[in-house]
Parts: sequence; C-alpha cells; structure tokens
Amino acid sequence: MTYCLGIKTNQCIVMVSDSRTSAGVDNISTYSKMWRYSIPGQRQFVLCSAGNLATTQAVIAQLERDIRNNAPTTLLTVTDLHETAEYIGRISVACQQASGGGPAFETTFLLAGEIQGTVSGLYMIYSQGNFIASSSQVPFLQIGEIKYGKPILDRVIREETSCDRAVLCGLVSMDATMRSNLTVGPPIELYILDTGSLQPGRYISFDEDNEYIRTLRHKWNKLMEGAFDQLQPPIN
Repeated sequence: MTYCLGIKTNQCIVMVSDSRTSAGVDNISTYSKMWRYSIPGQRQFVLCSAGNLATTQAVIAQLERDIRNNAPTTLLTVTDLHETAEYIGRISVACQQASGGGPAFETTFLLAGEIQGTVSGLYMIYSQGNFIASSSQVPFLQIGEIKYGKPILDRVIREETSCDRAVLCGLVSMDATMRSNLTVGPPIELYILDTGSLQPGRYISFDEDNEYIRTLRHKWNKLMEGAFDQLQPPIN
C-alpha cells in the first residue's frame, strides 16, 4: 500500500509520499513514488503515484521517452496544468491497456506544478485517465491509504494556511498513517514548491531513523495525550 498527499495553499504546494512497496514479515522493500521535472524560470512539475508499480514505471518511462523523441506533446510543450493532467492520464490508460487492463494494473497520480504565465495547480489523475483539481474548498488531495491521515488535514488545512504549517500537517498526516498501517513506511519524501517562483522546490528525504521525525512523532503524541486528558467524561 502507499500514501501520498498534496496540499495547495496560497504560499506553496506541499507534496509528501512514502516509499514502501511491500511489508511482509521477512521482506520489506522500498521504491520512490515521487518524480520531479524542472526547467528553472519556465516550468516545474512533481508527480506522486499509488498503485501498480509496473504501470507507474511505464508511465514515467513514456513521459521521458516523449521528451527525448520530441513528441508533439511532452512535459516541455504542455501549456497549463490542465493539459498536463490530460496528457498524463492518456499515457496512464494506454500503459494499463498494454498490460492487459483491469484493477490489478491501475495507478493513480498526484500532479503539482506551475508553468510560466499560468497559475500553479494540484491535480489527482485517476486510473481511468480523468482528473480533478484542488480548490479553495478542498485544498488537499490524497491517494493510496488515505483514511488515517485525513482527519488532521480536514481540521488544519485551509487555503490561507502558512507553508510551514502545511508542511507540519502533511508530516503528521503521514506519521498517523504509518502508525496505523505497516504497509506505509519510510523513507518519507517531502517536496515544497513555492508559488510563483518557477524554481526547483525544496526536497527532503526522511529515513526510518531520522531524528526530526522521531521528535515530531513524540511531541505530537504527548500533545494528543494532553488534549485528551483535558476532556470531561459524559458521566462523573
């Protein structure tokens, strides 16, 4: 299982993804689920995926092949994020069909980025090739194992949320998911794309023994316990 999330605020877009691909008793493997494409000053993209790994690799390979072969539509020629989502959706459907189709080959993507002269965007591209965009009412999108990390996002994230607050909320959401589902795990990848900069974002990878993540988890647990202790029971 996988968990990836994107948060779009007025200041930035925050992307967080885990890297666990299997979690058997004696077999834990990892694979990055985040890809970044950049032409400084012109366009910035970041993709995260959840689903069939072979389909994901095929989609990424086709995106890169189109660039090398100067195809009519590539990540270098799309004019806005809507067109980018359509393009990736078409490739995803074609790759699934080439593998035989069906639920076993499905992959879902999160796409975030910005192209010069347009506004930044955050999209979820479904396995069927269609997609939705984040909005002021729904400023975050999730794929994979979404249920454990959603409550904190619902309570904290707003369009006006600061970038630092969005980053913290994204990491707490990921930690909650890892705590409740062992098939989601580190390394945790974080990418912060500043709105309007058109420059490569800030990237951090947190491994399993990262001191910051351990401290964040410990402090969050203590704060949760403290808040719970202040609640009044319904019966005295």
